[in-house]
Amino acid sequence: MEEKIEIIIYSSRWLMFPVYIGLSLGFLLLTIKFFQQILSVIPEILIMSESGLVLIVLSLIDIALVGGLLVMVMFSGYENFISKMDVNDNKNRLGWMGTMDVNSIKNKVASSIVAISSVHLLRLFMEAEKILDDKIMWCVVIHLTFVLSAFGMSYIDKMNKKNIHI
Repeated sequence: MEEKIEIIIYSSRWLMFPVYIGLSLGFLLLTIKFFQQILSVIPEILIMSESGLVLIVLSLIDIALVGGLLVMVMFSGYENFISKMDVNDNKNRLGWMGTMDVNSIKNKVASSIVAISSVHLLRLFMEAEKILDDKIMWCVVIHLTFVLSAFGMSYIDKMNKKNIHI
């Protein structure tokens, strides 16, 4: 009986598969939004201000950072929780595949969130005259919370690694 329960529990990891497929679809939607923004800028590029263009580029960077985060979570989550990916062509295999454990994923996600928040904050500062001071203050507070959380998680991970090696 215990063995059957363990098999069921172990097999249930495949319930995460639709989640990773959903993230793939989210990545596709993000890619469409990326190119939509590029195409919307092209007709206005000659009359657009430099700061307007910088805001668009920051928005594209934001999308790229979120996309990279999605890819990292999809690949490493799939490999850690479901099954190893069989990529036969080693020259096209990403160097980090198969090397990221749950802690390194957590730290990379936290770092990515800080980077995404930084880009968002920079966009807010560039449009500061149009935005209420309270909103800017709360965005800074939230960003600092992300930064402190990332440092805290990294510190805890570092301390755990030291305790393992003692």
